[in-house]
This record gives sequence, structure tokens and C-alpha cells, in this order.
Amino acid sequence: MTITSSRPTGRPARPGQPTLTSRAPGLDWLLMVATLALVTLGTLLVWSATSTRADLTGGDPNAYLRKQLVNVAIGLVLMVAVLATDHRWVRILAPLAYLASVGGLVMVLVAGSTINGSRSWIQLGGMSIQPSELAKLAVVIGMALVVAERTERRWGRGVRSLEVVAMLAIAGVPAVLILLQPDLGTMLVLAATVFGVLAVAGAGRLWLAGLTLAGVAGAVVAVSAGVLKPYQLDRFMAFTNPDLDPRGAGYNTEQARIAVGNGGLFGQGLFDGSQTRSGFVPEQHTDFIFTVAGEELGLVGAGLLILLLALVIWRALAISARAGDLFGRVAAAGIACWWGFQAFQNIGMCLGIMPVTGVPLPFVSYGGSSLFAGMLALGLLQNIHLRSADAGRR
Repeated sequence: MTITSSRPTGRPARPGQPTLTSRAPGLDWLLMVATLALVTLGTLLVWSATSTRADLTGGDPNAYLRKQLVNVAIGLVLMVAVLATDHRWVRILAPLAYLASVGGLVMVLVAGSTINGSRSWIQLGGMSIQPSELAKLAVVIGMALVVAERTERRWGRGVRSLEVVAMLAIAGVPAVLILLQPDLGTMLVLAATVFGVLAVAGAGRLWLAGLTLAGVAGAVVAVSAGVLKPYQLDRFMAFTNPDLDPRGAGYNTEQARIAVGNGGLFGQGLFDGSQTRSGFVPEQHTDFIFTVAGEELGLVGAGLLILLLALVIWRALAISARAGDLFGRVAAAGIACWWGFQAFQNIGMCLGIMPVTGVPLPFVSYGGSSLFAGMLALGLLQNIHLRSADAGRR
């Protein structure tokens, strides 16, 4: 059944005029079910990680469960809103979303709160918002819109240097603001996402190779010039040698590996993880949520979580491959790159194969901003999928 909302005047829309449409059939149900399974599993893991932490909950073991359920409810509303919006409105509103994300990043630098060394949060009443999480999606949409608009107007294929420069400019403004916070983890995710978007959009090999070399050179200069803060350098040193400072910079990685190792094949049981209940792993409900899965659900449960993440990323790539226009193809691929690298970075730092940079696990970690951005992206993917399915039936 298809339900189409009428215009306020009751007159039919003119051809080419954007309309708001609510569509239920034709969804990518595999993507939807896998994502909702991740959200459900993540909520349980957050509950387990916080239920015995009186320092976090104030003595209420269900405090973070309720907060995360509120985040999930808001995220679902945002997802449905994007899913039900006509794709032409998505493209019309994309510049506003981008400008809003840039404005949020500026507000962070002016009046943000500093947590764990980064000035990345804005306090809105009792809720903390991290604009950099929403900026990832805004950059993907902005870059996709730029390349689609210019390429479609000239009826050509491929991406010229001018489009590449414009796309880099779109990504560059938020990137600079994120570096000023400084939020190195988000910056790494954004850089990987931008590279993936450019590759899918058809940027030349010279551009991609040049950007790779520029990234390596920039990292060397940042370390040499003292741009990175001491604690960030210590984290990288601890990554190269975790035993260098096991009670300092290497503490997080050491405890995370112990927690994952404790799980064995089937885990110690949900809510029964010894490391988790003792609170030995810092930020376990956010950045190190994977250690809860590893300890309490074991290799089997952690493997299931990774399988669900892989399924979500695969469906995003499949939607990109079948998209009927360049905007949808680039946007869907950008979302897949974002989720894929962020998941690899988060799980990798829990296992000690990536440096600790403080990025959440998509759809699993506690936090409203990350979940809101993820659910908005999920709604956009479903919107692109529905549009491609509609075009295929014509």
C-alpha cells in the first residue's frame, strides 16, 4: 500500500514539483532488520556496561538504559522522516543540513564543553550533542550533491578536477573545525569517508594518489610541529608498544584486551562480565562497547555483532550499486565508507590493532549524536533504495 500526503491546498502537485511521500513497501528489509538488531544488541550492552557503575548512574542501574531508549526513539523518528521525504526534497535540503552542521561545529569552538581533552560537545538542557557526528553525514551529502549537480548539468561522465576541488572544499571546512577541537578520531573517519566518496564519484588516480601522499605528509608535519596534544601522541606510542606504559597511555588498550580475552568462546554471560562489572575498562559504554560483547558474549556473540555490521555495510554498497542517479550512488557509497572505517577503527582499538582515538561503534555505542546520525543515514539509504526500485518498475 502506498500512502501519499496531499499538498496543503489539496491541489495535485505539478510535474517536477517536490512532494512529501510516505512509502512502506519496497524497503530493504535485510538492511532494516540488521540495523535494528545492532541497535537492540547495543542497548543491552550499554545497560550491562553501566548497571553496576554507581559513579555514572548515581545509584540507578537503569539510568543509561532509559537514556539510550530515548535516543533510539528519537533516532527512529529521524529515520522515518528522511525515508518518507521525496528525494527531490532531500537534495533541496542538503545545503541547509550542511550549513547547520558547520554552524554546530563553530558553536562547539565558541561555547562547547571539553570532555576527555576534546572540545566537541554542546550542552542543550540535559542532553549533550556532538555536531561532528552529524557533520560526517552532512559532508557525504554535500559532496554527493556537488558532483551530481555539475555532472548532470553537462550530461557527461566522470569527474573533472573542478568537481574534485569543489568536493574537497565541501569537506575541508568541517575538517578544519574538527581539527581545532581537536578530535583526531572523527578526523580520521572523515578523511577515509572523503577518500571513498571521491573514488566512487570517479576522481582520477592521480588525485587519489596525491591525496594519500598529502595525508601522510600532513600527519608527519602535525607530529613534527607539535599540533597533536601530548595525550594523543602518548596514545600512538602506546599503540606501537602497549607495554610501554600499561598504567598510563596503554591502560585502555591493556584492559580492553583483557576483557575481550576473558570472554572465550561463549562469554561469561550478559551482565556477568568480571572486567565490565568491576569497571576496569574506561569509557566502556561508549568507545569500548565492543569489549562488553567480547567478554560477556564471547567470540560467538562478538562475531555476530561484526557479522551484523558487515551485513549493514554490504547492503549500503548494494544500494549504491543499484542507485538510479549519481547523487544516490555517491551518497550511499559514502555512508558505507563512513560506517565501515569507523567500525574497523572502533573494534581495532579494542583489540589493540588500531590506536585509541575515541570513536563510537555505529548503532552500538551509547550516545545520541552518533545514533541520530546513523539513523538519518539509514533513512537516506532506504530513500535511495525506494527511488531506485520505483525507477526500475517504470
